[in-house]
Amino acid sequence: MFQTLRNAWKVDEIKKKILFTLFIVLLYRLGNSVPVPYIDTALLSSYFSSLQNTVLGLYNVMSGSSFSSATIFALSIQPYINASIIIQLLCIAIPALERMQKEGGEEGKKKLATITRYSTVGLGLVMGLGYYYIMQNNSLLTPEGVGTWPAIVIVLTFAAGSALLMWLGEQITEFGIGNGISIILFVGIVSRFPTSIGSMISGIASAPKTWWIYALMLLGVLAIVVLIVIVTNAERRIPVQYSKRVVGRKMYGGQSTHLPMKVNMSGVMPIIFAQAIASLPATIAEFVPAWSDGWFVKFMAPSSVAYTIINFLLIVFFSFFYSTIQFNPIEVANNLRKNGGFIPGFRAGKPTSEFIQKVLTKITLFGALYLGLLAVAPSIIGMFSETAANSGITLGGTSIMIAVGVALETVKSLESQLLMRHYKGFLE
Repeated sequence: MFQTLRNAWKVDEIKKKILFTLFIVLLYRLGNSVPVPYIDTALLSSYFSSLQNTVLGLYNVMSGSSFSSATIFALSIQPYINASIIIQLLCIAIPALERMQKEGGEEGKKKLATITRYSTVGLGLVMGLGYYYIMQNNSLLTPEGVGTWPAIVIVLTFAAGSALLMWLGEQITEFGIGNGISIILFVGIVSRFPTSIGSMISGIASAPKTWWIYALMLLGVLAIVVLIVIVTNAERRIPVQYSKRVVGRKMYGGQSTHLPMKVNMSGVMPIIFAQAIASLPATIAEFVPAWSDGWFVKFMAPSSVAYTIINFLLIVFFSFFYSTIQFNPIEVANNLRKNGGFIPGFRAGKPTSEFIQKVLTKITLFGALYLGLLAVAPSIIGMFSETAANSGITLGGTSIMIAVGVALETVKSLESQLLMRHYKGFLE
């Protein structure tokens, strides 16, 4: 990775893209320090200390703690991510959007991107309004923040901040090194690491005998990073053979290739969906304090065994659901048959699709178990170690997976740009 960055820095064009990306990241971090008016940030920070295991706590992690500080980028890119997921699901449910996605070409992609942008603004307004009501109901506003005008200012500021972040991410994608939205999410998560390291040092200073627990935790984090890198790059390659065709005096086909299938095809999305649903009872209890003593809320407490099991099962379910959306074995088999391709040992058509479906089920099951264990590992560690549970170290598999995944994508993007420059110079 460091060799790739060194080689990229030597190319003037790529160096300008890197500097432009760093400039956008600097603007993002500066925006995370600008508070929204009419909000008591001190009370808000203390209020969020009890929300680490709710949906709001998940948003806070994704935003780099700006959600608990009520800055102009408090909503981060969550509205854009939610809008993208909603549009992707609607493309399956609505035939017109599906045709636009598959047959529209570049024009169809531009229309879908425009729909996603407008949806992002709408979701930003809705999330900003919900955030305002949370602060109003818990008396987290300043005395000047009561009234219609302060409410409009707060909601519009949150929505405008999310729209601006979406635009900044698109600028990185177009003029920077690419993967703009992912890089912004990466920066927000990584910005919490110094705080976690500070908490670890403070814990060791206050209880020197527990240093070995922190050492084991750091070794666990390193092991998780290695596991994520291996599984992220792992793929199942199905051999594909293309039959020979004679067109005029030329012969086409006859080559052997493979059909790559990622082991972790769904990425981190199943974890986000599962955690959002599993933490709904704790989140609802924050909105309705009268329900906080209910048996179901206690039963589904984030530190309970029931929460861990349900979260694991939801991750497995959403892994299969998301892989079904992304990969259609029947469509792949039909495309192979149209192009004269076949899998050795299987007839074209239904036998091929059944074989692909069988392989897809196996690798999806492995990927689902991998995601589930990665997500529930911090909860299991917290059950057996009070020091680990109260250390303040971010051991969340979601955060680590996003950070490592974005780093790998960025390196691949730089390598592809370097390769393109190499071929361009060779041809010239």
